[in-house]
Amino acid sequence: MSIHLTVLEIGKMLRNLDACVEKALAHAEERKFDPKVLLQSRLAPDMFPLIRQIQLACDNARWAAARTAGKETPAQADDEQTLGDLRGRIAAVAGYLEGFSPADFAGADERLVSLPRWGGMSMTGSEYFYQHGLPNFFFHLVTAYALLRHNGVPLGKRDYLGNLPLR
Repeated sequence: MSIHLTVLEIGKMLRNLDACVEKALAHAEERKFDPKVLLQSRLAPDMFPLIRQIQLACDNARWAAARTAGKETPAQADDEQTLGDLRGRIAAVAGYLEGFSPADFAGADERLVSLPRWGGMSMTGSEYFYQHGLPNFFFHLVTAYALLRHNGVPLGKRDYLGNLPLR
């Protein structure tokens, strides 16, 4: 599978996450509680809360695409205060990913990616994408889904997977 097709799938999964957050807002309204309480929910005391999980899913989506393509990653402030704000962040990143073309990932097997915390070591763009960027994206995406589900939002596997191109 090409990196570009995988980036498109990441965008689809972000839109699925947005639909889950939309269901969380409806759930809070139906149950008559402030949806902001969901933002600080955690699966374990040492894990990031929902708000950070969604921010990091978005960040890892941007970083995976941009770094693999050899582009600068656009900055995004972590200033969301509501589920609606998070929906805006998700939409912005999904839109950003739509701007990539297959040509952006040409040379990913030769392009080197290095992060400061790697102590001068690097990996190819393709290695970075598949072994670091993509797993980190899905880790935070699944954790956000699990947090919403754990807090009673009526979600199931279809919400996670989204629409499939069935014929």
